[in-house]
Amino acid sequence: MLKRQAALVLSLCSMFLSATTMATEEAEYTVLLKEENLEVRLYEPHIVAETVVDTEFEDAGSEAFGRLFKYISGNNQAQQEIAMTAPVGQVAESQKIDMTAPVGQTQVDGKWAVSFMMPGSFTMQTTPKPRDERITIRQVPEQTMAAIEYSGFWSKSSYQKNKSKLEEWINKKGFIIQGKPVWARYNPPFMPWFLRRNEILIPINNLQ
Repeated sequence: MLKRQAALVLSLCSMFLSATTMATEEAEYTVLLKEENLEVRLYEPHIVAETVVDTEFEDAGSEAFGRLFKYISGNNQAQQEIAMTAPVGQVAESQKIDMTAPVGQTQVDGKWAVSFMMPGSFTMQTTPKPRDERITIRQVPEQTMAAIEYSGFWSKSSYQKNKSKLEEWINKKGFIIQGKPVWARYNPPFMPWFLRRNEILIPINNLQ
């Protein structure tokens, strides 16, 4: 038992060091306005793998994470088109997809939609098809988002507090909300709470 516990600690430590030293691709955006920890950003189009879970706010991420992580780890079908020869063949193979950030969570009809952003090199045609029918691939268009960044626990109370602050700022600036808030997390669960980067993003009218 002690050996197992020691192995687990070493594993978590190595994962933590890897997470802090390896670069992770993030969503591309341009900052249009900044005031302390509040920003208006113009996000470039990107592709996400998304799944919907019917559970409580604080449990949605962990339930969906395993499903999505299996997808990017190889539970997908990469369709490979072969040049016209005799015979013509088509190959379906597993493909591992690089981890990106953030993990997004937004409420849809009382349920929670959790998403992983796909690497920027992917298109709708080249993104591997999930084997799990509960996962969908969709294109997110260019959009302007108001954002608030904060650290701390992944609690509903912290989410609500920061969402209210962001909504007040949006109203103060005279922006118009054009969609539902997205809870964005940039760190793995083993990251200490005080080092976590969390954000809430709310779509607003284009400033340009």
